[in-house]
Amino acid sequence: MNLAEILVVIPARKGSKGIPGKNKKQLNGKPLIAYTLEAALQIFKKEQICISTDDLEIINIAENYGIHVPFVRPEELATDAASMQDVLIHACHFFTEKKIAYKYILLLQVTSPFRNANHIKEAIELFGENSQMLVSVVASKANPYFNLMEENENGWLIKSKSGHFATRQSSPKVYELNGAIYIINVGALLSKQISEFVAVQKYVMDKKDSIDIDEEMDWEYAEFILGKQLK
Repeated sequence: MNLAEILVVIPARKGSKGIPGKNKKQLNGKPLIAYTLEAALQIFKKEQICISTDDLEIINIAENYGIHVPFVRPEELATDAASMQDVLIHACHFFTEKKIAYKYILLLQVTSPFRNANHIKEAIELFGENSQMLVSVVASKANPYFNLMEENENGWLIKSKSGHFATRQSSPKVYELNGAIYIINVGALLSKQISEFVAVQKYVMDKKDSIDIDEEMDWEYAEFILGKQLK
């Protein structure tokens, strides 16, 4: 994959219910978004990095890193109801109208501060010619064949997926999306729903690097890990 064919999209809208102002909040001395910007800048030209935001403070942070923010995300794409696919398509169309065509999108979510440039490089190298998407994952402790349960029509708990396995280790291995890295073929993105993709690869990351900051406890854990690394 040619790096010049990749548009890096970093979504960072203003609203955040779990942790207000999360994307620009200081994590161990710098804004959360800075971890993602620094990782992207180690690999890509500034012109390839697109911050999709409706937040003027986020725009200022990006520009302090020398990244020009090409547009302010439209209001209708900055709500809880807006889909990430619509956000990515909006970014694609913006650059297409400028006569700049990209073959792939690298989606880097701000909430993964431990995802670094090496992870991104490895994922790019792994991406197959016939893949529609690559997603970063972490091995999951929870397993639908062994210890994930749901209610049946009678209200009784049953295993989410049928199978007779004595231990979790003997049941099929399952993975959890960690939200750190998505590489998407633009042609596939524009032609069908992401949920309809069938050619999806995995890039496995370890548990610590897979920390996804969604709520206050995640934030405190990330601060603990970063503080420990500095010591």
